[in-house]
Amino acid sequence: MALTTRLTWLQEKRLQNHFGGKQFSLLYKASVHEFCTKNLFEKCCNQGPIIIVIYSENDVTGAYVQHGYQENREVPIILFALQETEILEYKIGSHTPEILFYDRYAPLTVFNRKHRDFKNPSAGFWIYLCEKVVAMSSKVSEELGQPQNCTASFQECEVFRCEDLLDKRKQEGVIKLRRALLSEMNTYEPNQEMVHQIRILLLGPIGAGKSSFINSVKSVFRGHVTNQALVGSDPTGISTKYRTYSIKDGNGGRCLSFILCDSLGLSEKSGLCVEDIVYILKGHIPDRYQFDSMEPITSRHPNYIHSPSLKDRIHCVAFVFDASSVEQLSPEMVAKIKKIQREVIKCGVVQMALLTHVDCLDLITVGDFPDIYSCVPVKLKLEAVHRKLGFVLSDILVVSNYISEWELNPLKDILILSALRKMSWAADDFLEDLSH
Repeated sequence: MALTTRLTWLQEKRLQNHFGGKQFSLLYKASVHEFCTKNLFEKCCNQGPIIIVIYSENDVTGAYVQHGYQENREVPIILFALQETEILEYKIGSHTPEILFYDRYAPLTVFNRKHRDFKNPSAGFWIYLCEKVVAMSSKVSEELGQPQNCTASFQECEVFRCEDLLDKRKQEGVIKLRRALLSEMNTYEPNQEMVHQIRILLLGPIGAGKSSFINSVKSVFRGHVTNQALVGSDPTGISTKYRTYSIKDGNGGRCLSFILCDSLGLSEKSGLCVEDIVYILKGHIPDRYQFDSMEPITSRHPNYIHSPSLKDRIHCVAFVFDASSVEQLSPEMVAKIKKIQREVIKCGVVQMALLTHVDCLDLITVGDFPDIYSCVPVKLKLEAVHRKLGFVLSDILVVSNYISEWELNPLKDILILSALRKMSWAADDFLEDLSH
């Protein structure tokens, strides 16, 4: 029977991060394996580092055994209490893990059932499984923010094996996936061979990370971090021109089969005009066109493309948002984005959402990237974007751009390449619709 922990995702994630970026595997659950110390140690012996979690009515406490349980071997032990906003801990030094379990070290006569009084002073923290009672000394109670001389009944005891979130096997898997995605995008050719390169237009609020995403894509394929597209912190935006960026293979300098198109950012009252976006979608606006937020381009402009071909048109639109602030979009901005979405739909172009800065979400670390879409904070963001802007959940992508890094990280690369692959599939759908 599969074991299920009583920890919520947020509780488990906080503990994992607190103890150095771990993943938990549930080894022992008292309600399943019986409230018996012998059974607990049989399940947990020689399993490596373990964490013992005690569930009282209003508290979650326990102990982290850093080097695991091996009979009669002393190892560092950290006691902890999981509070609402923090984790309190108290290091009790090196002991054999058995010292935490009262019935292994004292006869039952020492335990006064009526007064719940433990007299063994060795660890300051005792778990009596058979009686479903946990007790703490005055010192431990104080350090863990518990009532003095705390003795309480508990409902459940769980023990987890603790492994590095990115162990060697998972790291090898990430490198293998990165290699496969990079190869796939290096050899990608547009569907139906109707165009040699697809065009992906990036739209979004000022500062959302459009130019940073372009730099990140270029970095992945070049094999080192690069910053060709201008980025910065100017509240009015850095990108003021329409720019098209071909992506080159870092090995031979060959142009790949996709072009990323950058534009002036969106804002409530200024920024990119909706009329200009329609002209971009239809292929009328040339590379390096200087936007004027007060006056859209017209057919009288000297650089206006009067008869654009299919290769000049946009084949996929990605709306870029900062994941940490997408829920704070103003009603005016939401209205503007929805107006643009309607124009994109009229042109028959597939649209997606791209959430940047996913690593800035609470409790999310780079080690979560291989399973990023299963993380609760990310799920909540995707659902918020779906409700607010109507994007299908499967069309909302997340990435972490290269901003301050000096070296590439395969964990970031797999998110960037996966997003790019999804956009290429969307462009293929657009081209396939045109062929019918």
